[in-house]
Amino acid sequence: MNYKTQMEAAKAGFVTDEMKVVAEIEGLDVAFILNGVKEGKIAIPANKNHKRKTYAGVGKGLKTKINVNLGISRDCPDVECEIVKVRDALKMKADAIMDLSSFGKTEEFRKRLIEVSDAMIGTVPIYDAVGFYDKELQDITAEEFLDVVRKHGENGVDFVTIHAGVNLSSAEIFKRNPRLLNIVSRGGSLTYAWMELNEKENPYFEYYDELLEICAEYDITISLGDGMRPGCIVDGTDASQIHELILLGELAKRAWEKNVRVMIEGPGHIQINDVVTNVKIAKKLTHEAPLYVLGPLVTDIAPGYDHITSAIGGAMAAAAGVDFLCHVTPAEHLRLPTVEDMREGIIACRIAAHAGDIAKGVKGAIEWDRKMGEARRVLDWDAQFELSMDPEKCKRYREESVPMHGDSCTMCGKMCSVRNMNRIIEGKGINILKAED
Repeated sequence: MNYKTQMEAAKAGFVTDEMKVVAEIEGLDVAFILNGVKEGKIAIPANKNHKRKTYAGVGKGLKTKINVNLGISRDCPDVECEIVKVRDALKMKADAIMDLSSFGKTEEFRKRLIEVSDAMIGTVPIYDAVGFYDKELQDITAEEFLDVVRKHGENGVDFVTIHAGVNLSSAEIFKRNPRLLNIVSRGGSLTYAWMELNEKENPYFEYYDELLEICAEYDITISLGDGMRPGCIVDGTDASQIHELILLGELAKRAWEKNVRVMIEGPGHIQINDVVTNVKIAKKLTHEAPLYVLGPLVTDIAPGYDHITSAIGGAMAAAAGVDFLCHVTPAEHLRLPTVEDMREGIIACRIAAHAGDIAKGVKGAIEWDRKMGEARRVLDWDAQFELSMDPEKCKRYREESVPMHGDSCTMCGKMCSVRNMNRIIEGKGINILKAED
């Protein structure tokens, strides 16, 4: 079949190679994947120009995916440094990498990223526009904003974040409902500033049909950005956030009519008792489209530890139905993350995603934990290392503190409950004070 997008193929009942790969990885019937893509509940971000060996699905019934943010900036323009992070992120099983580059050799980095990555690649075109054209924000035209998306499509970007929900109506809602932290989304604030400076409508909203044509040409998935997301928990679930969600739901339906796949981006800072409510509201207002959230962070007072505040909210969000988590590092709000910051953020995000998968009953999720339980019961240390999310760290910790007895650790020694229960059940005696068994 000749088709332009995965959704067009799905509506015609045609199973693509990408759908087959996702079905095999998820251990699900391919008909389930096809139906999910057809209804907009599953997205398989896969640009025709991004040649790779594997694909990931994002959406209802699938494993929760994780994204890693990378990219060069004016203060840190080193392409090679970011490529090192890319390779490390892929090694640590990131499902997606978002290039948030905003200055310097952005196209060079983007092309290299796409070349080396089998993971799906996302970008935020408005970040790139100022550097790409070497023009101040207010001087960029609507046509130029669209052309940046086209350039990213030509390069092979699989999904783009577009802040089309920040329009003149949402600007009015924002003005009538003051916030503590105003607009913290970088893309949202840039869009709002452009509208105010030019006294015009957001180009990505005004020319949304033209944007959809570009996305259909390259089969780019639109990730409708949460430009009005709360930047601190006291701003959570306010009028601006909910108004934008309503707009995003309408924009999602318009995209599906044009066979363009959609993901919805969700809140960043939400108090813990509002996380589940926010997920349910977002899913309802956006018609069960795949939901992608940053965190959410459940408190604002832990800079340096925001990978933890994010993992708490992320686990709850994933359990409630979120499909895609964006990693947050210990450096969030403070600086560009180092490789080690990135690693800590990835592990925290993977823990949250997996915890959510267990709660959602995702196929095979709890079996991983069952295998770890079995390895611990028989004190098989090598198996425990291999089953862990970070085998290298587990091995290092074990080697740094070697126990007197190999069937225990230096925390409990011969008082190890697992060791002693095994011995008693096997009809053996135990001794704790004697050095020998």
